[in-house]
Amino acid sequence: MKETGTRWLAAITIVLGFFWMLGAAPLFDVDEGAFSQATLEMFQRGDFLSTYLNGEPRYDKPILVYWLQALGVALLGPSEWAFRLPSALCASGWALITYLFVRRFYGVERAALAAVVLATSLGVFIIGRAATADALLNLLIAATMFAAWLHLSTGERKWLYATHAAIGLGVLAKGPIAILIPLAVTFVFYALRKNLKSWARAVFDWRALALLIAIAAPWYIAILAKEGRGFIDGFILKHNVGRFTGPVSGHAGSLLYYFPVLLVLTLPFTALLVPVARRIRDVWRDDLQLYLLIWFLFVFVFFSVSGTKLPHYLLYGYTGLALLMAVHGFDVKAAFWPLVPVLALFLALLALPYGVHYGLGHIADAYYREVLEATLDRFDTFYFAFLAVLGALVIFAMLEHTTPLPRKFAVFGLAAVASLSTLVVPTIGFAQQGSIKEAAILCREQHLNVVLWRLNAPSFSVYRGAPTPSRDPRPGDVIVTKSNRLTELAPALSYDLLYSKHGIVVARIRA
Repeated sequence: MKETGTRWLAAITIVLGFFWMLGAAPLFDVDEGAFSQATLEMFQRGDFLSTYLNGEPRYDKPILVYWLQALGVALLGPSEWAFRLPSALCASGWALITYLFVRRFYGVERAALAAVVLATSLGVFIIGRAATADALLNLLIAATMFAAWLHLSTGERKWLYATHAAIGLGVLAKGPIAILIPLAVTFVFYALRKNLKSWARAVFDWRALALLIAIAAPWYIAILAKEGRGFIDGFILKHNVGRFTGPVSGHAGSLLYYFPVLLVLTLPFTALLVPVARRIRDVWRDDLQLYLLIWFLFVFVFFSVSGTKLPHYLLYGYTGLALLMAVHGFDVKAAFWPLVPVLALFLALLALPYGVHYGLGHIADAYYREVLEATLDRFDTFYFAFLAVLGALVIFAMLEHTTPLPRKFAVFGLAAVASLSTLVVPTIGFAQQGSIKEAAILCREQHLNVVLWRLNAPSFSVYRGAPTPSRDPRPGDVIVTKSNRLTELAPALSYDLLYSKHGIVVARIRA
């Protein structure tokens, strides 16, 4: 594979992976809806220092991602594209700096494979197109870890300053985790190399620390002065300390939680874990590879013992593992077994409609049955034909030995994200969120003052263009809820149905 062709193939894969049909699906609840509505309320309140969701303080994340989303809204207006654009740009930057870092130490071809593996892995594809803070945080963690290694290996002070600057921005993006990961990983690496004095000099360099504090501290000082105890309880105690000490919002799991998660998040490149495992002794003996391995292992172990577990937490260390997968996977000559997970992914997507049909016969909840029925209606002949052709091409590639494996991975990585962004995500999005969007637009156009009742859907407020309170219904209210909730209304409350689709209803409670 020539170097120019390699770079172009990687660049096309990254751009299409993160930007193709970026705004095709409605915002997903809860996370995308919550981030987007909190951003809109900054404009509505004229307050770009603190964040509110439906009129109540939102302390989940610091301010940086909201500022980036606000910039997108200011440039493009309030649209799915605008809310997701910061994540797509950050994910692209994440893949780009990964390419540049690997190229410096391992050459162009391995750098291109590393960028493709990172950008088109299932886990990165999801967060790279979501209106949340995770792509931003992962970009900054990767920048921090790369800069830290460059300082360690070259001694150049510019990389030390870059490390602390990236940490400062990471603290503005998501908080203490941006400090913990680089601090712990570099400590373990320096301890294994019996050179903790150098670690301490780098970490506590007063000029680098001053830069970090100058970036991160002003907003925290301002928000503490403005919100006081509420910010401490909400952000520090609940969403940071609380997430480690116990499950938040029911997101718990066993110590083995991240083993199957790893296999799924790395699709369609899961097979590249094998050469890394086979060469683990070589990895341990090489300083840079050991550093990358410690990065991944620390994140894996830390979140395995954390009380709150979510799949995307593993991505905070995935960059290090993706580099190892590319470096060692590049030399794999076999064509058959490395493509088995690729084939499994396309076969799983091909079988998805049958899984939905199976769910219809085994789910009693009326709301979810309506969503599944809506999903099933959108799977057409093109869906089956497209994925069947891709599956056949993978089987051909498994048997063909002329084309280098990295090129096959790049092509099928691109095919995977194209399939997901074109066929799967819009289908699920419109089935799950389309009726919420339609109901919100109806309420906006008819100037209805509505309340959400037993429905956690902040995207409704985004599309309605105004905060929507959540409370129990009263006579005269217009409520938005799930269709199966209407039977739970108090006997004294009768209603007139204004809208009903895919399990979402708008109803006026009679006075």
